[in-house]
Order: sequence, then structure tokens, then C-alpha cells
Amino acid sequence: MGEIKFATAGNSGPKVRSDCFVQIELLDIGGIQLDLKSKVSSLYGASIKTLVNDVFSFYGIAHARVELVDKGALPWVISARMEAAIKQLMPTEKEYLPDFLPENKYLTQKERFRFSRLYLPGNTPSMFLNAGLHGPDGIILDLEDAVAPSKKDEARILVRNALRACNFYGTERMVRINQGERGIEDLKMVIPHNVHVVLVPKIESADYIHQVVETIETVRKKHKLEYPVFLMPIVESALGVEMAYEIAKSSPNIVALAIGLEDYTADLGVRRTLAGSESLYARTRLVNACHAVKIQPIDSVFSDVGDMEGLLANVKASKSLGFEGMGCIHPRQVPVIKQGFAPEPEDIEKAKKIVFAAQKADEQGLGVVSLGTKMIDPPVVKRHMKNIDLALRLGLLQEGWEAGMEVETKGE
Repeated sequence: MGEIKFATAGNSGPKVRSDCFVQIELLDIGGIQLDLKSKVSSLYGASIKTLVNDVFSFYGIAHARVELVDKGALPWVISARMEAAIKQLMPTEKEYLPDFLPENKYLTQKERFRFSRLYLPGNTPSMFLNAGLHGPDGIILDLEDAVAPSKKDEARILVRNALRACNFYGTERMVRINQGERGIEDLKMVIPHNVHVVLVPKIESADYIHQVVETIETVRKKHKLEYPVFLMPIVESALGVEMAYEIAKSSPNIVALAIGLEDYTADLGVRRTLAGSESLYARTRLVNACHAVKIQPIDSVFSDVGDMEGLLANVKASKSLGFEGMGCIHPRQVPVIKQGFAPEPEDIEKAKKIVFAAQKADEQGLGVVSLGTKMIDPPVVKRHMKNIDLALRLGLLQEGWEAGMEVETKGE
């Protein structure tokens, strides 16, 4: 018998669910020997065995001993864990891909709302399964800070499989990649599987953005992808803040720029506070850079998942600075964030009057328009038209809202 090789992948422990732990030992003889530990083996043991044999056959492995501790893992999770272990044992570029769900083939738009984006640790499949049902505008499969360094390679495979086989119920599909060359390898694996937006962390210049764009375009051409892949760089340092405008305009595929305040305040050597005075300069500078380039400014996460009142106050303060969304780390934060960024009823009523007056003035060929005693300038109309559009998209206002409205306009 030759040298015995072992490799492991996955998670184990009493609190683990919807996952599995795999240990593979390559042999010279003996065929495939499966030691399955699962509470559902009587129901799914045969299908798990078939999957294990299929994966080994795909990689040309005829003799191996595998211990599989199943905690309710779906097939695409099991195959991801097996692939990760196998790739520790042998060099191979082959990928064992699960079927692509038809429900996952939807695309996104550059101008869509991104009020809430829910972070999910990229190596924790249990958090993927029903995340879309909570209604976030985007779901972020995080390969960076949320994944331990020793688990990053297997998380990349798991995220790839999730993009194909896990239903995210129409939410925008985002992946936060790692920094440097590891991030480039992340892109090569996940981009072919309908990633809508790539979050690029800890950006301090446009140089790495250019490398990311070049890699994405190479992958798109290789796989003949017709849809665009958008970018959301994350500024997380003092230098990044100073370079915000250069970063924001570094690619036409950038749809938003986000700020990460935990790393930013650490870079300053100060404590992040609820009032946020220590980050006011950074946040306003980022907002101004984004609006100068006509992309969305996205605020940082609110870390206290139990303080809903504090979250709502934070969202409203964020909105008042010009932000158009923020990250969240728990599903319960999603409706609060949406509520905070949605236009208030009084804002909608005011917008209706101003937009309707502007429409009537345009029909009458009037130039400068006034409503009551106040002049209505084009930028004011544009801002309120945005509120009308937002209210329509959120279902807070119905099409045909102009019916029955009457306003008195004056103009020249």
C-alpha cells in the first residue's frame, strides 16, 4: 500500500445544521468505503451513497475510505465538501457542479434599489437556505471576513454551489471576495454562476478595481456570459476615504460605493460610537463622491442586532446624509432598514403636489413654476420625482396617482 493521505472539509459539532463533515483517505485497493453517520440515513442513505460514488468517479478515484457526518446537508453541500477535500489530495481543475436551478437565472439592473443587503458567512450553508424569504434587496455570500483563513478555499466551492442550487427568491445575488490574489481566484470560480454584484473589500485605490474588472471580463469571455457583473467597492481606511472619488469613477460597472466603519475607525485608532461623530467626515465624503459620479452610497452595518430603535434612528440619520442603503447582519434588521429608507407619508404627499404641478406647468408651456408662494426649480422637481418613483416601486403609491389632483400653478 502506498502513502496514506487524509483530507477533511466541512463543519461538525452539536450546533451545526444543514452541513456535513467529510474525511477522505485515499487507498490503493478496496474500492469506495463509506462510513455514513446520519440521523436520516434510513431515508436518504442510498441517495447519499450514490452521490459519494458519483463524485469519486467524476474525479477518477476508485479506492478511498470516506467518513461522512451528516447534519442534514443538501446534496449540493455534500458535493461541495467532498470536492474541497479531494482538491486537497490531488491537483485538478475539474468542478463537480450541481444543476442550475431555473429560479436562479434572473438578472439584475444597475439602477435597482439596494436599501438592505444581508451578509451571510460563506462557509455556513444553514444561513443560505431561507435568507431570500426575509426580503433583503441583496444577499451577500461573504468569502472575506466571515470565513476563517483555513476555510476560505472550501467556502469558495460552497458559495459556487449555492449560486447554482440554492434558491435566493429574486434577491440580488452578491459575493464579497477576498483581497489580493485570493480575491482574483474567488472571481474565477464564482463569476460563471450568475453573480450580480461583486463586493470588493478594503479598497484604497483604483488599481485593484482595474485588476478585478480585467479578471471578470476574461471569465465572461471564456464562458460566453452575456450579462454584466456589477461592482460595489468597500472603503474601509483613511486612505480609502481620501481616494473615494477616484475609486467611484474607476469603472462604469460600479453601481455603489460602501463604507466599512469597523475597519475605518480601527484605522483611525478610535472607538466607533452610536452618535457616529468620529466617522462623519468619512461618510459625507463618500456620499459626495458617489453623487458626483451618479452611483449609490451605501452605509455600514449596525452591529447591535437587538436594538431596533437604535437601528431605525441610525437609518434615518444615514438617509439624511444622502446614503441610499446599508448592510445588515441579521434578517430582523431588514424590515427596519427598508422602513427607514422608504419615503415618509408626508414626503410622498409633498412630492405628489410638486410633481403634479410641474407636469401641469409643462403642459401649459410655463417656464418658472410656483406652488403656493414657493418657486419650484428643476432640481427640486427632480428630487421629488425620485420620491414618487421610489414610492411606486415600494407599493406605497399606485399608478395613476395623479387622478383627481388639482393644484394652482403660476409661471412665466
